[in-house]
Amino acid sequence: EPGEIAARVAEHPFVREAVVVAHEGPGGEQRLVAYVVCAPEAQSDEPDGAGAELAATLRAHVGAHLPDYMVPSAFVRLAALPLTVNGKLDRKALPAPDDEAYAHGAYEPPQGEIETTLAQIWAELLGVERVGRHDHFFALGGHSLLAVRLLSRVSQAIGFALPLTTLFAKPVLADLAASIMDELSRSGAQDLPAIVPVSREAPLVLSFAQQRLWFLAQLDQSSTNYHIPLGWRLKGGLDRSAWQRSLDRVLARHEALRSVFVAPEGKPWVELLPEDAGLPVVEQDLRDRPDADEALLGLCREEARTPFDLARGPLIRGRLIRISDEEHVLLLTQHHIVSDGWSLGVLVHELSQLYRAFVAGEGDPLPPLAIQYPDYAAWQRQWLSGERLQSQAQYWRNNLSGAPARLALPTDRSRPAEQSFAGASVTVVIDAELTRDLKRLSRQHDTTLFMTVLAAWAALLSRLSGQDDLMIGVPSANRGRREVEELIGCFVNTLALRLDLSGEPSVAELLARTRRTALGAQEHQDLPFEQVVEIVQPPRRLDHTPLFQVMLAWQNDAAGTFDLPGLRVEAAADGFDQVKFDLELNLCEHGEVIAGTLGYATALFDQATIERQRGYLLALLQAMVADARQAVGRIELLAADERAYLLEELNRTAVTYPEQQCIHELFEAQVRQAPDAVAVVYQDQR
Repeated sequence: EPGEIAARVAEHPFVREAVVVAHEGPGGEQRLVAYVVCAPEAQSDEPDGAGAELAATLRAHVGAHLPDYMVPSAFVRLAALPLTVNGKLDRKALPAPDDEAYAHGAYEPPQGEIETTLAQIWAELLGVERVGRHDHFFALGGHSLLAVRLLSRVSQAIGFALPLTTLFAKPVLADLAASIMDELSRSGAQDLPAIVPVSREAPLVLSFAQQRLWFLAQLDQSSTNYHIPLGWRLKGGLDRSAWQRSLDRVLARHEALRSVFVAPEGKPWVELLPEDAGLPVVEQDLRDRPDADEALLGLCREEARTPFDLARGPLIRGRLIRISDEEHVLLLTQHHIVSDGWSLGVLVHELSQLYRAFVAGEGDPLPPLAIQYPDYAAWQRQWLSGERLQSQAQYWRNNLSGAPARLALPTDRSRPAEQSFAGASVTVVIDAELTRDLKRLSRQHDTTLFMTVLAAWAALLSRLSGQDDLMIGVPSANRGRREVEELIGCFVNTLALRLDLSGEPSVAELLARTRRTALGAQEHQDLPFEQVVEIVQPPRRLDHTPLFQVMLAWQNDAAGTFDLPGLRVEAAADGFDQVKFDLELNLCEHGEVIAGTLGYATALFDQATIERQRGYLLALLQAMVADARQAVGRIELLAADERAYLLEELNRTAVTYPEQQCIHELFEAQVRQAPDAVAVVYQDQR
């Protein structure tokens, strides 16, 4: 608990008071930050500017008593803890940690060009001012998504394609630099092509992901399966003119949002709507409506289920629903062909910046974009070719050869002849204590939190299906190039991960296997999913998706939060009840817990079944952190009440019957009661 960590911090003689909170880092990741009020002796014993020394001292003190995952990343010295008028801690008044507050390793400046370049890249990505040669990438707040962005920056700055496995094996800056120098001495620097603007006079090509989504849309032009529906409740005085200007500016700024897809001769290409097209927003008024809540839900569902015309666009639209003079609900719907999960964070950030500026009577504060999505699409088709394409294709061909075409999960109903996308979801919350234990387990076995949960999800699916060879789909942000980080567009790729649970592995062994699988897939994530499907050529059927039917989405790229002057923003119901797979586990770190949803196809499963599966997953995670040496296949999943129901209640089959009669008399009585009923069946005889 944060209270336990704070108590350990306060045990140090330099500390009079301490609190520990989860603070969001520059990349959206959660970090533990300790806020301390120092005792008088600390004030007198330490020189000015000794914040870094204090952080190192307190980190060593806490680390001697608690596991690494419970040691705060930063220690902020305060004159006094900020309090509300009620005398409680005012969390909003706690300042963000500066560079001196971070608990770096014993500082030694970077040596040489490679170390210095790496230190600059780390500082930018991790939001710290100074990085030493003994600092640890993950201890400073790094995670798998930041790791991918680091690889992109290294390739551009040094001319070296750094493998993800090398970063996980050598996370200390000096060690990583040494590995890079060894490789450069053997193979030399690599000339990596930059993404540059292409002519807008010639037809603009689709990216691989857009091409697949366009093809799917042609099969069913009324489909809404690939909509991205968003909803926010805006409380306060909304400047509707400034808000519309902000939406229009985002549309003008991003060519992806202004893209339409035409195919006069059957082959699609991209055309761009004019910059002044404007983002269409329908305004509706529910003020003084007694059924406002019901009407709002109906509008949310109507909005989510209204198809787009890919050839006309725009492929983003809004509805502004007035609930009262001081409350509005904004619905914003995009087609996946022009956006993805990462894009939502870009969208929220830019709308916040624009609205703040326009309300204040200022101009557009956003810097111009160097490239646009069509430039990336053209670059992708040139870059993913030749030897690089062959290498990526060979990896997936080798890894997925002979993979099972279907995961045989037990269902409540027979699978329909054609896949239904109707869905629902249940909430999943992994509490703070279990989340901390999972972080500890991950650190002990050199996995990320995502890899650990993936291992548990695979183990559960194996137990439910009886298969020890199974496939799970995992979305990948695919934003490895620095140039595309600020763009809105459809970059996301889907990785088909093949998990091996054969041979009764222990928890530790399963974690090691999952780590290898995840790192290998991430290093070969550039090949689009649709090309992987063509390489593997799994059996095609209309009743299920190819390669995998179960997904795990770990949302490191969560959409972020609005920062709008004079407005409080909350999530609003979206009325979207569709799924693309049989099961979809969506999780994200929220403060001190892991939370999300378990979506399911309602054509196959009842809610009660999914709630039981959620319980099995939590039980499995709890057992994994308790003992990593145990065989994962022997972990008890059933709660005591469910076990008693299955073994005792369902087996209470005793009934009263006439004990004094012989069996032939009972048979004769049954004949008199149902003379036309079938008594015996043998082969074709009745």
